[in-house]
Amino acid sequence: MLVDIEHREDMCVVRFRGRFVTGADRAHLCGKVGEVKKSQCRKMMLDFHDVPYIDSTGIGFVVEVFTSVTKDAAGRFVLIGANKRVREVFDLTRLSTVIPMAADEASGIVALSEGSEAARAGR
Repeated sequence: MLVDIEHREDMCVVRFRGRFVTGADRAHLCGKVGEVKKSQCRKMMLDFHDVPYIDSTGIGFVVEVFTSVTKDAAGRFVLIGANKRVREVFDLTRLSTVIPMAADEASGIVALSEGSEAARAGR
């Protein structure tokens, strides 16, 4: 799993490439969670365009980042580009009712600007 963090003006974009699978690159992912938290970005976009599959390890990563961003009242979060298989995991766990999602980066930027309701509408 490759994780790239891009800082743009008032937001962070975290791009993932590869499969989130249990046990793989655990130390690397823990380090990336720490890096994301230290960035103290109030607007966070997670880009899942290049993620074909996610399991509990990935869900845990997303939830940890989501909660660290949204515990601040001004915090905004959106997950973009989830394919059908990844969406099914979020739907099955019912996290799709809590975590804002958008189809693409443009929709994600709008969602971060307007709040989480725009992200939910952009599904």
